[in-house]
Amino acid sequence: MIIAGLQKLTLIDYPGKLAATVFFTGCNFSCLWCYSSELVLPEKIKQHPKIPEKELFSFLKERQGLLEGIVICGGEPTINRDLPKFVKKVKELGYAVKLDTNGSNPKMLKRLIDNNLIDYIAMDIKYPKQRYSKPKDIERSIKLLKEGKIDCEFRSTVVPTVLNKEDILKIAKWIGGPNVKYYLQNFRAEKTLDPKFEKIRPYPDKYLLNIQKAISPFFEVCKIR
Repeated sequence: MIIAGLQKLTLIDYPGKLAATVFFTGCNFSCLWCYSSELVLPEKIKQHPKIPEKELFSFLKERQGLLEGIVICGGEPTINRDLPKFVKKVKELGYAVKLDTNGSNPKMLKRLIDNNLIDYIAMDIKYPKQRYSKPKDIERSIKLLKEGKIDCEFRSTVVPTVLNKEDILKIAKWIGGPNVKYYLQNFRAEKTLDPKFEKIRPYPDKYLLNIQKAISPFFEVCKIR
């Protein structure tokens, strides 16, 4: 596992907790609108500064009693076989752990949940079901989270030219449920994998509010971030 970044304090990435965010390199998706090209593209990963694991855990030990949680994101953390071992070391320091994932590795998610290694999962929904190349894995991850064994949320970045209101309605019908939390995130046109997306203007707030109003009945919580 290659640690490529550490945000020492976040008040918004872990609901209800003071946390730090750890960024891992590598991803099995290549979303052209992704903001984290330095964590995804091999040529940029090579050039990006790395943080030794020893240095990270020294920081976490220093912050015991001050920070409450750790957010693990990427890239896509679940592509790393050593993720459970890493998370276990974090948990042993007394931290709650939140995982950000694209949901493509349901086996890893199940392993983490079954072994009580994760406290919160945020799963990105990129497209309606029909547009995924491997929808079965995504479907398994959705069903796993909806079992209610772990606190979780689903979220979608609403990218013009990629998703529109009709697409979000399809997603809502697919993942919705009485105990499901779903968040819409507006697109930011900055340092994307494909520079063409940096020229795309985000949807107006009014458009997202219109979508939120239409899909709210499908969820316990539906908000715009």
